Amino acid sequence: MFSRGSLLAGVATVALFLTAGTASANAAPAPLAPKPPSPSVVDAMQRDLGLTAEQAVTRLANEERAMTTESALSATLGATYAGAWLNGDASQLMVATSDAAAAGAIKAKGAQPVIVSRTLEQLNAAKDRLDQAPAEAKAGASLWYVDTPTNTVVILAAQQAAADALVAAAGVDKEAVRVVASAERPQTFIDIIGGRAYYIGGSRCSVGFSVTRGSTPGFVTAGHCGRAGYGTTSPTGTFQGSSFPGNDYAWVAAPGNTPRPWVRGSGGANVIVRGSTQAVVGSSICRSGSTTGWHCGVIQQHNTSVTYSQGTVTGLTRTTVCAEPGDSGGSFISGSQAQGVTSGGSGNCSSGGTTYYQPVNEILSVYGLTLTVG
Repeated sequence: MFSRGSLLAGVATVALFLTAGTASANAAPAPLAPKPPSPSVVDAMQRDLGLTAEQAVTRLANEERAMTTESALSATLGATYAGAWLNGDASQLMVATSDAAAAGAIKAKGAQPVIVSRTLEQLNAAKDRLDQAPAEAKAGASLWYVDTPTNTVVILAAQQAAADALVAAAGVDKEAVRVVASAERPQTFIDIIGGRAYYIGGSRCSVGFSVTRGSTPGFVTAGHCGRAGYGTTSPTGTFQGSSFPGNDYAWVAAPGNTPRPWVRGSGGANVIVRGSTQAVVGSSICRSGSTTGWHCGVIQQHNTSVTYSQGTVTGLTRTTVCAEPGDSGGSFISGSQAQGVTSGGSGNCSSGGTTYYQPVNEILSVYGLTLTVG
């Protein structure tokens, strides 16, 4: 009987062959098969996404290829690039462009071209104007984000009038905006008991990823968990930098502790962190937090602006993963690639919810940190 590790390794190899083209006799040798995914990732994807083990491994292989393809095409298309996303089962990468002549180049990379009227640069510029609107104009909108599949900027608000007021205050073209009626009111996740955690006085948050700055070990987490100078316990450390609202990131120096390239997965097993390449919209993603543990879902949008009671945070990624108070700052990982730290959301892990994360690469860049990888 095959062991579980052998089965996953075999499935990973099959997935590679199922999705790769046939090489000619004179072609360069095929790349080595990727390392099999962590059983914790596969188990959670089976539970939360309703997949078989084979489907989970195939999906992860497709998502990893999509990261590389999207990165190459965004550079090739330049100013005409309008975003990318995966279809429902992650079997097809869709790449949008405002230049119909670029369709051939997109197909040559194995992606499906989508011709649109607005570039990603134009959509991001519209969203930036919403970000810069006065606080009173943003008060009635729960969140807004660039939605590449519809080639619009989406505003979620309880009332149409509130969204219209924000659009008017920001001076954004109404044709570029789509309003969705929603009762969702995101909140930050903090200060509830239970689970592995670190503590800030009487409050609790979750460790994001292990990092180093020079020879000093520490970790990244959510900015709303503490301000610069605040002390932590378990592990003992000090907030060196923090930004919230506007952003939602921080880093804690924790001398005397050993940084590990791990995220707590299902049943307490460790998932290895191997890098921080950004995953494509539509990719599966899993979250680890001190209240609810390990849960998975799908990336819905990058570059989302969310209005909490404390103010608006920009540049977050929206997901279908659930979370609850106390999970703040915890890890979001796609396959083996670190993605971000939990900011906030709505709902819970009993009925389901939506959760947002602060991308980790921005935190690393701002504070000059090095991600601990295995």
